[in-house]
Amino acid sequence: MPAFIWLTVMTALRILARNRLRAGLTMLGIVIGVGAVIAMVSIGEGAKRAVQAQIATMGTNVIIVWPGATTVSGVRGGQGGAVTLTVSDALDLKKKIPLLSETGWARREVMQMVNGNRNWNGPINGVSPSYLTIRDWAFSSGGPFTQADLDSAARVALIGQTIVDNLFDEGEEPVGAVIRIRNVPFRVIGVLSPKGQSAQGSDQDDVIFIPFTTAERKVFGTMFLGSVAALFASTDRPEDLPEAVERIREVLRGRHRLQAEQADDFTVKTQVDIGKVQEGTNYTLTLLLFSVASVSLLVGGIGIMNILLVSVTERTREIGVRMAVGAKRRHIVMQFLIEAMTLSLLGGAVGVVLGVVGAKLTTVVAGWPTVISTDVILIAFFFSLAVGLFFGLYPANKASRLNPIEALRYE
Repeated sequence: MPAFIWLTVMTALRILARNRLRAGLTMLGIVIGVGAVIAMVSIGEGAKRAVQAQIATMGTNVIIVWPGATTVSGVRGGQGGAVTLTVSDALDLKKKIPLLSETGWARREVMQMVNGNRNWNGPINGVSPSYLTIRDWAFSSGGPFTQADLDSAARVALIGQTIVDNLFDEGEEPVGAVIRIRNVPFRVIGVLSPKGQSAQGSDQDDVIFIPFTTAERKVFGTMFLGSVAALFASTDRPEDLPEAVERIREVLRGRHRLQAEQADDFTVKTQVDIGKVQEGTNYTLTLLLFSVASVSLLVGGIGIMNILLVSVTERTREIGVRMAVGAKRRHIVMQFLIEAMTLSLLGGAVGVVLGVVGAKLTTVVAGWPTVISTDVILIAFFFSLAVGLFFGLYPANKASRLNPIEALRYE
């Protein structure tokens, strides 16, 4: 039997070689389909990895609480649209919830900053020292401000790399320099290590951190002393996040005196929640691209079926001769199925090369991250074989059912 299969394969290759152009055009759908599947899934997987890396820059096991996301008359207000969170909330959360390893707070406004004759508009963040720990901010030079700086409303600042690039000359040392924010002088005590883009696409290095009390009293001003734009918390273990979120809701609802029928006047999200939203979007896009690419494989399969049906008609007399000298139906079926699978095998192999090269070129030309998975290559390759087998069944069955006498008379 193995010898028969080998002879059948060789015969199929000789038959396909007679019509190289026709065979090549038939394989084109398979080539494009397999290549597109591999390239699209690689791009989707690369986007997923990029989102995971961006989420990781937020810190470790981070919980974020925004104020004011309440539903009024069927309309859900925007996050941060009301003053419902305070510094006291953050301190109380730390005291009442042992699962929380740290709590912090922040408030942000976009303002102009000046250094000599250079200026830049960027986000000024008044934060607690613990915020830097929660967000896992490292320093390329200098260091963080302390609780003493917070208590004394010290005029010190930490700046991101984008601020350094826009406010300082190349080679100039930022640490120790004095910059002005709203005409208030601040001494730079640290430069933050670059983090790149966030999961939402914003530049995380375009940032200045100053003590929250300094921001509140000397830069931003406030109508409600101690009000914050967001609370931050972290846990030691990721599995503690769901329980910590529930405890935060309980404590804040109690502090805000919300009745059972009242909706939360805050929104709690975890690092995992934010990651799931981003990954869900990427998954949907990848699935859509995969579906579109799979259509090419089906079109390629239809092309194989059509060309084999033509081949059955062209080789009717040959089939009659083979049957007359003792060939069984299964031998005829095997012949045409192997021809179909040979077409899909060659097309799949070329498609794999095309898909890998396409994914690599996407990274080089467009700068998009791609991750080429061996599993995806194998799945696309064997799916192309399955397409060849499926669409080769009908022509093979039709050929095997020919009447030998009528086939011999066919002109």
